[in-house]
Amino acid sequence: MNGDKRRKQLLKILLESDKPVSGGTLAETLKVSRQVIVQDIALLRANGLDILSARYGYMMLHRSEEASRILKMHHSDRETEAELTAIVDLGGKIKDVFIYHKVYGIVRADMNLRSRKDIAEFIEKIHSGKSSLLKNATAGYHYHTILADDEKTLDEIQEKLAQMGMLAELLDDEPIDFSRK
Repeated sequence: MNGDKRRKQLLKILLESDKPVSGGTLAETLKVSRQVIVQDIALLRANGLDILSARYGYMMLHRSEEASRILKMHHSDRETEAELTAIVDLGGKIKDVFIYHKVYGIVRADMNLRSRKDIAEFIEKIHSGKSSLLKNATAGYHYHTILADDEKTLDEIQEKLAQMGMLAELLDDEPIDFSRK
């Protein structure tokens, strides 16, 4: 079984379990070493999945049926509020923001923005603080994990952001797994 198939099976096991699953059990079930399981969990987490390492094993933190999609974005600082508002107005939630830095690798921050009120508070913190937007470390290029009730809503959000000229083209050398759409 190749790595992608194994990680899909690993994710299926965690989603179907209502209690933590030990690394040893996962390794035995998937016929790999425990170290391979640790590496697979790290890869799944790097792709935005909330997997908890508990005393008795691994478990999914959020078992919702929400659809998710990672979008690559590029825009100016002054367009940030419009970007975020377009997403929540169409029924999306902004789970996180992350960049791919050529030196530091993937740098990720949780956002959990679900409403215009959340966005207003976020924008106010950026304007009143001594920090700038994470995207500024990579010339404005950044990614968001967007959650929604269904794929149709994600399609509408993606289409709107494209109309606004904010979607950026994916490059072949980007280490992000966009296969989850």
